[in-house]
Amino acid sequence: MTTMMDATPQSAPAGYDEDILLEVKNLKMYFPVTSGMLFQRTVAHVKAVDGVSFTVKKGETLGLVGESGCGKTTTGRCILQLYKPTDGEVLFEGQDLTKLGTKQMRGMRREMQVIFQDPYSSLNPRMTAGNIIGEPLLVHGLVSGKSEYREKVAELLVNVGLNPYMADRFPHEFSGGQRQRIGVARALSVSPKFIVADEPVSALDVSIQAQIINLLEELQEQYNLTYLFIAHDLSVVRHISDRVGVMYLGHMVEIAERNEVYRNPVHPYTKALLSAVPIPDPILDAQRERVLLTGEVPSPLNPPSGCVFHPRCPIADDECARVTPELRQISPDHWSACLKVDGYGPY
Repeated sequence: MTTMMDATPQSAPAGYDEDILLEVKNLKMYFPVTSGMLFQRTVAHVKAVDGVSFTVKKGETLGLVGESGCGKTTTGRCILQLYKPTDGEVLFEGQDLTKLGTKQMRGMRREMQVIFQDPYSSLNPRMTAGNIIGEPLLVHGLVSGKSEYREKVAELLVNVGLNPYMADRFPHEFSGGQRQRIGVARALSVSPKFIVADEPVSALDVSIQAQIINLLEELQEQYNLTYLFIAHDLSVVRHISDRVGVMYLGHMVEIAERNEVYRNPVHPYTKALLSAVPIPDPILDAQRERVLLTGEVPSPLNPPSGCVFHPRCPIADDECARVTPELRQISPDHWSACLKVDGYGPY
């Protein structure tokens, strides 16, 4: 069996913080817009991610929230190098993934995996569940024979709550929740340290969502995993995350410990997001402050100058249209990118 020894990345540089698993610095992802049939030329760029910075500590879950099109999924794919970032650094255990060669990056695939949003389209319909889960084992040379291969696949199926005899079934024979469990097992098969969960429950029924969230939490404790959890549902994010980052139009506008974000949001966009979350108690729901946004989300093809949120912000002034705010610390473990909020210094 072929091994991946030749693709093993170099050791991390001295001096990096061992508590930090992932550090993203000024990440940018611009997609070119071309014109012409035969001789295509770039006429503009879609700024899907524009200068995003954050860290993820070992063993924690960082939730990433925001409207559709804000750049959450693109950020996750840039971290995994499924998209080659336009600019910025992605440091995984001190190593900049953007500078690794193809062989080195292939070796890093064992350390970082992804759970996709749609359990219907993310599984190959022509492969059995066992082959879907076991393929990474063969690619990375982690099993030495058929017997060990079958044992490992059966173990992974049990770990995600499925029966080993289901290994011979095809994806169309499973429910949506079961398919997502197969996707989770596939991600776990190479024993990664870091998993990007790209809206893993948004396509599932609410009752099934709870089961998958509980499964992810159990696996995190069992395998000491670190998650980047991308989602729309703020209630789900609050349940599973240790910290929460809020994105708007390709920018990180606020990041803090989860309870701090929900109890003391300071960015106007975060306040607007939270005010839209329904509360089951009608009395409390009637008493809370509503933040209503006007207008539509600007196009990332031509984002506003200054603060990208200023055209819809209820407290914006002329300065907001001129100056681009940086993430600034406003309290311990709480950062916000707003000119109207006092901060200690840049992120």
